[in-house]
Amino acid sequence: MRFGVLTGGGDCPGLNAAIRAVVRRAARSGHETVGFLDGWKGLRDDLVRPLPVEAVQGILNRGGTILGSSRTNPFAKEADAAKVLAALAKERIDVLVAIGGDDTLSAARELAGRGRPVVGVPKTMDNDVAGTDWTFGFHSAVAVAVDALERLRDTADSHHRAIVLEVMGRHAGWVALLTGLAGGADATLLPEVPYDEETLLRSVRAAVAARGYALVVASEGIELGPRKGATGARDEFGHELLREREVGAELARRIQEATGVESRSAQIGHIQRGGPPELFDRVLATRLGAGAVDLALAGRFGEVAVLRGERIEGIPLAEAVGTTKTVPPEWVDLMRTFEA
Repeated sequence: MRFGVLTGGGDCPGLNAAIRAVVRRAARSGHETVGFLDGWKGLRDDLVRPLPVEAVQGILNRGGTILGSSRTNPFAKEADAAKVLAALAKERIDVLVAIGGDDTLSAARELAGRGRPVVGVPKTMDNDVAGTDWTFGFHSAVAVAVDALERLRDTADSHHRAIVLEVMGRHAGWVALLTGLAGGADATLLPEVPYDEETLLRSVRAAVAARGYALVVASEGIELGPRKGATGARDEFGHELLREREVGAELARRIQEATGVESRSAQIGHIQRGGPPELFDRVLATRLGAGAVDLALAGRFGEVAVLRGERIEGIPLAEAVGTTKTVPPEWVDLMRTFEA
């Protein structure tokens, strides 16, 4: 069997571990693997490189992806879809392993619907792919965000400030949630919970009164209403580009204006995506990559390898895409317990 593998969407720690697992698991059974460069763009444009076992040595602990990535939608145009199918035939691909989040796996589902053998590996630092308990990249990203919050605590305490840390999270607030819980934030704002300015200001005032400073964590995707910086620009999958919304800066401005407490904001952005994967993500990415190959060898095409409890299982691609895994009420209730 000749495997093809690609990594699509935003990069995150653990992608190289997953690629390594696909290559090694396939090679163990005598199969070869090639990689398509820059996600679905590479498959569309037939940009390919061989992936012998030697090519994946030493990449387990590397961040990013040796294959490159992009946010390319290969089925936005029928002409591009035809190129994808032609490249698969030209490269003699028996099964494609698509590693990515909801958009990448949605494209994989479309490919499966066109009768091509494909299996998926879920990854996203947002942890918002349905059907899996955790996605690799998430724990490493949260570790970076918690470290940032700890550092901001020192300067907030020294200068008696309120500081807002803006983290990634479009529709799901998992990164903000665990950053706030693990870092002891006084208020955490999630896309799943309607913005309540009075509640936020009350928490900030209580924290400042108790110890002289306040820490706020906010998902970049929360809705604050019309504000400076909202561009409306979108990517190929129709998602608004969030980099210029400046949610953290706007929250700091509102806090200072309403409370008189000197306020600052920090946006760590893509710093959350880089660096080596943490232990959990290295192991999870390895298990999911190997699991995807196992699905293919068992003829279970059109499925994605997921983590459920302690087991790696296969579920239909249709079950993993189209629905965002958002933060449920019980997590929100836990978060409220520790707010100021």
